[in-house]
Amino acid sequence: MARSASNRRIICTADGPSIWVGSGFYGAKPPRSTRTGATLDEDSDRLHVIVFANEKGGTGKSTTAVHVAIALAAKGARVACLDLDHRQRTLGRYLDNRAATIQRTGRNLVMPVYETHDGESLTRFNDLLGELSEKADFLVIDTPGRDDRFARIAVTNADTLVTPMNDSFVDFDLIGHVDPDTFKVTRPSFYSELIWETRKHRAKADGATIDWVVLRNRLQHIEARNMRRVSEAITQLSKRVGFRVIPGLSERVIYRELFPSGLTMLDRNDLGEMGLAHVAARQELREMLGGLQLPEPAHAPAI
Repeated sequence: MARSASNRRIICTADGPSIWVGSGFYGAKPPRSTRTGATLDEDSDRLHVIVFANEKGGTGKSTTAVHVAIALAAKGARVACLDLDHRQRTLGRYLDNRAATIQRTGRNLVMPVYETHDGESLTRFNDLLGELSEKADFLVIDTPGRDDRFARIAVTNADTLVTPMNDSFVDFDLIGHVDPDTFKVTRPSFYSELIWETRKHRAKADGATIDWVVLRNRLQHIEARNMRRVSEAITQLSKRVGFRVIPGLSERVIYRELFPSGLTMLDRNDLGEMGLAHVAARQELREMLGGLQLPEPAHAPAI
């Protein structure tokens, strides 16, 4: 079912109302629940927006976004990607490399449509949203590791908001502050307060709830006292602020090695013989995808 290009909705952001136009990005019906059990019908005109946002770089945000996008495409979903980081373009470059691999080798790899925003024009931003969401079931948006106007608008319009973070108090400081002696959470940080206000604006605008997921990325394989303290602090803050916590991707060399070819851990037929580390990486990826609790595409095959 095609989406009407005349659909328009005003969503309040931290900076005031922002209008996104085109492609039924905001339909008249309430957004679908992000929780387990929801399914995308073949004739559905719903778009599920997944935004990866963290104002700190180096958390594996783009790598995770690519793997989620490819996983959804492998399940038969129509996936579009938008890279808002016009400086680094990690998501865009990853998919550029994937497209080049397809052209060079003739491999039959699933491929989402994708664009990179210039970071300047609101008109171009709206146009890209309209173009990408026209025939998509999922729109995956990767944001810069810094405060950004367009990232704030994207977060406001997310169905699922994913904030990857490393297992350290340096990263935790983005979302909460702790007592230096007891390591108990003293208060949420500015970023948590921003997301809290953003979720309230969204609920007031269309009654939808943004499912905020904190993704513990780049977990070390050795359990340490500091990791336990970070884990306890995240759990404390999650109850206070209202986000879910799930394990993400471990620190593995394979993820960096895959970037030049644009391959992912899901492209097992193109990775050659897989060792135990690769098998473990695929399993943690499956667990992460399950933890995100995204709607299932119709007739989704196993990955």
